[in-house]
Amino acid sequence: MKFNKLTAFVILAALTLGACAKSAPVNLNGEWKLVSYGDAKNPTLALPDVNAFITFEDGKLNGNVGCNGLGADYSLDGNTLTTSMGFATKMYCQDTMAQEDAVLQIISEATLKVSFDGNKLTLTSADGALVIVLEKK
Repeated sequence: MKFNKLTAFVILAALTLGACAKSAPVNLNGEWKLVSYGDAKNPTLALPDVNAFITFEDGKLNGNVGCNGLGADYSLDGNTLTTSMGFATKMYCQDTMAQEDAVLQIISEATLKVSFDGNKLTLTSADGALVIVLEKK
């Protein structure tokens, strides 16, 4: 078989198109434990011994980030998560308020970038300054 420029081009094109193939769709469904939040360059670790989590299912998210519950609608387009905050209860819980306020602020940003690293999910604000890191339960 003779190897020429056309053969090389066809092989290169096939490899390039294969590398550009779409990855599997992002699947957020399930319960995710809060690992850290806040400044993307120096996130704050989630409070120990606090059951802080977010559950995603069928366009709805809900959870608890310390003391209060939250709920919202969401949509996912590629790696872009758009939220529409529905509710957050407002009990005063001194030990968890800083964590709750920070996480709720980030979720209410409306548009977040979604990325995965193993079983960890990172939600990043549009400007890249704030993050929420979650781990699949």
